[in-house]
Amino acid sequence: MKKKSIIFLILAAVSFSGINAQRIKDVAYISGYGSEQIIGYGLVVGLAGSGDSYRSAFTIQSVTSMLKRFGITVPQEDLKTRNVAAVIITAELSTNLKPGAEFDVTVSSLGDAASLQGGTLLMSPLSGINGQVYGFAQGAISVGGYDVNTLTGNRVSKNHSLAGRIPRGGTLREAIGIPANLSQEVIIYLREPDITTSNNITNAINTQIGSEAAKAVDAAEIRVAVPSDKQNNLIAFLAVLENLQVQVDDIAKVVLNERTGTVVAGSNVKIQPVSITHGGLNIQIRSYPIISQPNPFSRGNTTVFNNLVPSVSQDSTNTVAIQGASNVQEVAAALNSLKVSPRDIIAIFQALKEAGALIAELVIM
Repeated sequence: MKKKSIIFLILAAVSFSGINAQRIKDVAYISGYGSEQIIGYGLVVGLAGSGDSYRSAFTIQSVTSMLKRFGITVPQEDLKTRNVAAVIITAELSTNLKPGAEFDVTVSSLGDAASLQGGTLLMSPLSGINGQVYGFAQGAISVGGYDVNTLTGNRVSKNHSLAGRIPRGGTLREAIGIPANLSQEVIIYLREPDITTSNNITNAINTQIGSEAAKAVDAAEIRVAVPSDKQNNLIAFLAVLENLQVQVDDIAKVVLNERTGTVVAGSNVKIQPVSITHGGLNIQIRSYPIISQPNPFSRGNTTVFNNLVPSVSQDSTNTVAIQGASNVQEVAAALNSLKVSPRDIIAIFQALKEAGALIAELVIM
C-alpha cells in the first residue's frame, strides 16, 4: 500500500520588531493596481489520440464551427476528435499591464480527454466578468506529467496531465484602466484584514507624510488623501507608500490538509496546560488462496477460494503532560515527545482544539 508522505511545517517564531516588519506592498494592495481574473474557452489540437471522445458533444460542435470559419464543411458524424480536446483557459491579469504585454495562462480539460500532453492551444479570446475581451491565448502546453496506456492494458502516469500552463501564452489587447480620482485619494486594501495591522499602516503613513492624511476605515481599508504637492507625481508618492515598513499582527492559526498530510502552524500558536495520551490500533487482513482438488476419477472440479486471516496489533501508548507552550518551538517539542507520525499530529491538533487547549484558529482544508 502506497503511503503519502506527510510534512509538518513550523514557521519559526519571530520578534515583533524583526522579520514581522513588512513592506505595505507585501501585505496590501492599492485600489486600481490589483488584478483581474479572465477566462476563455478553446480547443487543444495535436494530441496523440488522448483527446475527447464522441461523448463530448461540445468538442465536436466546436470543431465543426471552427472548420466552417475556414470554409470547410464536414458532417459531425464524420468527425474524429481523439486528437482534439475542449479546454477552459484562465489567467490573472495585472492592472499594470499595457496592450501588447504577454502573460501566463492555465489550460484545463473540459471533456473526457486522457491527457493534454503535446497539445497546442488554438487562438482563443479571454474575457472578464463583464464579458469584455481583454486578450487572446495561443501556444504549446506544458503539462509537467504524462499518461500512457500500453497495448497490454497497463497504464503509466506521472503527476496530472489534464491541466497545464502556457508561459507567456496570452497577449493583452486592452488594458484595465485606473480610476480617474486616484490622484486625489488612494485606497489601500489589506490582503488579510486585521484591525491592528490596519491601524499600524495608518500610523506609518501619517508619520511619513507628516499629517493626518491617512484614515483607517475598517480592518481591511485605509484611505489616504494625496497631498497637493504630490498629485503631479503620483507614481513617486505611491512608491514611497508601498515601501513603508509596518508591524504586521498575525492571527494564530494552524492549517491541516488531510489529503496531503500537511500541517502548518503559525509562529504565535500556543497550547494551554494539557495531558495527551495517543495510541494506534492497527488492523491487517491477509488473503491466502486455498486450492481444493476433487477426488481421483470423480466428477468434481478444482476450485480456488481465499482464506482471510485478520491480525490486530496495538501500538504502545505515550502520555505526555504539557505544562503550556508559549511559542511554536515549544509546541513542536511537546508533540515530538509523543513520538508519533505527522498523520497522528493532525488528529492531536483536532483533539486539542476540541478540548479548548489550542490557542489558535484551526483551519481544515
